[in-house]
Amino acid sequence: MPENPASAAPARPISVYLLDDHELVRRGIRELLESEGDFVVVGESGLAAEAARRIPALRPDVAVLDARLPDGSGIEVCRDVRSQDPSIAALILTSYDDDDALFSAIMAGAAGYVLKQVRGHDFVNTVRQVAAGHSMLDPGVTTQVLERIRRGPPTDPALEQLTAQEQRVLELIGQGMTNRQMAQAMSLAEKTIKNYVSSLLAKLHLDSRTQAAIFSLNHRPG
Repeated sequence: MPENPASAAPARPISVYLLDDHELVRRGIRELLESEGDFVVVGESGLAAEAARRIPALRPDVAVLDARLPDGSGIEVCRDVRSQDPSIAALILTSYDDDDALFSAIMAGAAGYVLKQVRGHDFVNTVRQVAAGHSMLDPGVTTQVLERIRRGPPTDPALEQLTAQEQRVLELIGQGMTNRQMAQAMSLAEKTIKNYVSSLLAKLHLDSRTQAAIFSLNHRPG
C-alpha cells in the first residue's frame, strides 16, 4: 500500500548559529529566520572565542559570522571551525564592502559574504542556498582571488626582517592553519607559535592574523 504523503516526516529545519557582538542584530536575525518556519537558531554569541568553541560542538548547518568583533573576527572563526568540521557552512556578515575582507573570507572557506544592508528576503534565501551546499560568492571574484594567489608578486623586502621560523609561520598562516596545527606541523609548543605570530605581526606592522594571511599570499618568500 503506497505511503500517504500526509504522513511523511517533515523536513528537518535548517540549524543556524549566530555570531554578532550586537544583541539587537542577533535578535533581529533570529526572528527573521525563525519566522520562516524552516529554520532553528541553535546558539548565538557576541565573542569570537566563545563561538569558535561552541560551533563545532553544536554542528549547525550554517554559521552566520560577523566579520568584526571585539576579540577577533568572524573570518578567523570561520577558518578555525572549518578546519575542525568542513561540513559547517559559514556566511560572513559585515557592514563594510572590503576587498581584503572578501579575499580573506574566500581563503577561510566561507560559502558567502553578505553586507548587513541586504534585504531580509535576500538574506534568508542566501542562508538557504548556503545550507544546501551552494557557494554564494561571485564566481568572477573567486577566479580573481585564485589568480591573485597563483601569480603572487615578487618577494617584499619586509620579509627579510623575519627569521626563517617566522617566515614559515607566516606561510602556514596563509594556508589557513590554526596555532595548534602550526605547532604540530613544526613540532613546536603552541605557546612558541603564538610568540612567533606576535613577533611577525609587530615586524610587519600588521594588526591581525587576517592581515597576515593576506600579506602571506601576496608576498610569498622566494
